[in-house]
Amino acid sequence: MRPATAARVHVTPRFALESGEILRDVRQAYALEGALNARRDNLVLVFHSLTGSPESLGGWKDSVIGPGKAIDTNKWAVLCPNLLGSCYGTTFKRTQRRDSSNSGSGPAISTRDQARLAGELVEALGIRRVALATGGSLGGMVALEWAATFPERSHAVVVFAAPTAHSAWAIGWNHVQRKAIEAAGPAAGLAIARMVGMLTYRSPAELESRFQRLPGEGETFAVQSYLTHHGAKLVARFEVQSYLALLDTMDGHDVGRGRGGADAALSPFRGRLTAVGITSDVLYPEEEVRRWARTARAELRTIVSPHGHDAFLLEHGPVGTVLREALEASGAAGKTGERALGAPGSLSPEAEEEEGELGSSSSAAAP
Repeated sequence: MRPATAARVHVTPRFALESGEILRDVRQAYALEGALNARRDNLVLVFHSLTGSPESLGGWKDSVIGPGKAIDTNKWAVLCPNLLGSCYGTTFKRTQRRDSSNSGSGPAISTRDQARLAGELVEALGIRRVALATGGSLGGMVALEWAATFPERSHAVVVFAAPTAHSAWAIGWNHVQRKAIEAAGPAAGLAIARMVGMLTYRSPAELESRFQRLPGEGETFAVQSYLTHHGAKLVARFEVQSYLALLDTMDGHDVGRGRGGADAALSPFRGRLTAVGITSDVLYPEEEVRRWARTARAELRTIVSPHGHDAFLLEHGPVGTVLREALEASGAAGKTGERALGAPGSLSPEAEEEEGELGSSSSAAAP
């Protein structure tokens, strides 16, 4: 079943994409949980991942975000916009079509465009500076663009499992997913693409630990049933054109493009920038995150987990610790440092429950 579309909408009458195309009547859907205070300085901005929805608050609702959670909605107001190009409520009209290299039929949308449109929403809410901007995977890429595009509009930015520029390795996996959709058609192709994606969101060690050579349900092996399940689950809740458009968005991501490189792009940022790597991430390896954190002089945190890229959704304890720490810093840049969170094989209670369930949630996705 498809997650509910966010009920709130902000309208931008005219929005110019980086490509030069002009979108009209852009209606950005968003979720807002918790109340803005009188000073309007308690906003946390969350960017969701590839197939996430605003209603899930980046996949962290009720686990990391909520009353009494790491981001306590009794204290903080949490805003999660549906990213431009996604299919959970954000819409627009095209009045000018340009040829582009994107694989879908829609306009070419960049992570910079997504961050800028979120900026329109934040401004409309009367927010001068957010307490924290954060996200994982695609959401982390948009968070980086937010930091570079609006260097004085955040006290802190936390980037989970995301690069400053999409690597050849990641682009290659997205190419395979596009070709699967092209060869097998929208429904079957999207299911196959999701199965390919799932193999990059988890780690070899985790899959071996969970499935080994156990028999599947209707298929020879349990891991086959797991992948088939996730493929069918995505087909039921996501639109193939949005999937293709957002793959293109990710491949085009390069925060340093036109800015003299990533370090130069992030150097004007006036808040506390934290990069979070995951020890078992095969899609955006920990060392890749470590490199850009070092050169950009960002804080570095490491989540020690067997869950691969998806650990930013599954390891609620360590994720919450990083976010709580960023909020408690109250915008002070602090000293650059490094810290490992968690221990090999140690899981939050929620992750332990998820590990035993075939239909677990996945990274590029909220439920």
